Amino acid sequence: MERPYNIYESDCPTRLVLDRLADKWALLVLDRLDGEPVRFNVIRRDVAGVSQKVLSQTLKKLERDGLVSRTVFPTVPVTVEYALTPLGETLTETVSALAHWAEKNMDEVFAAQKAYDGRG
Repeated sequence: MERPYNIYESDCPTRLVLDRLADKWALLVLDRLDGEPVRFNVIRRDVAGVSQKVLSQTLKKLERDGLVSRTVFPTVPVTVEYALTPLGETLTETVSALAHWAEKNMDEVFAAQKAYDGRG
């Protein structure tokens, strides 16, 4: 039986998911995982500025939410790869659109900020 969710209610559990997805590190990690499994250190290198601790926490949260899978390979040293789950793959278009929207529209955002700040 499906439970009706209302994102506008303060106690709705969907807000926890939105909180996770609104995190910049989660968005960047989800976008980086689009298309192929990736090792931890590759994600860390490609997502500039994320610390090892924050990346680890982000991946664990995304794994807990069922958006990312973690596969451990018995190599020396141990190899760990992360990939989008089928549920995580349902977000690829949305995540990519949001992340790359920022790239495409930064000049306009900067202009709006400058105009706003100039009114003060």
